[in-house]
Amino acid sequence: MKFWREPFDTDVIEIAKGKVVIIEDRCKGCGYCIEFCPRSILAFSKGFNKKGYHPPEAVKPDDCVNCHYCEIICPEFAIYSEEIKN
Repeated sequence: MKFWREPFDTDVIEIAKGKVVIIEDRCKGCGYCIEFCPRSILAFSKGFNKKGYHPPEAVKPDDCVNCHYCEIICPEFAIYSEEIKN
């Protein structure tokens, strides 16, 4: 992401990376995680879960910054993110 100016410590700060974990059979297909993801990592999958809903899938998994928004917003506790150690 390019900004009109950069902080002085951009070469020092390490951006956290995350891995999205989806528990497909808990998902009810509400789409909150998809809508509120600040990095637009998630999208509805083409397949169905046992309940007949389209669970999310990570379409850009390398862009996850482990912000936990998906985890916080999910009413079914069907998604979470884990920190990836560099």
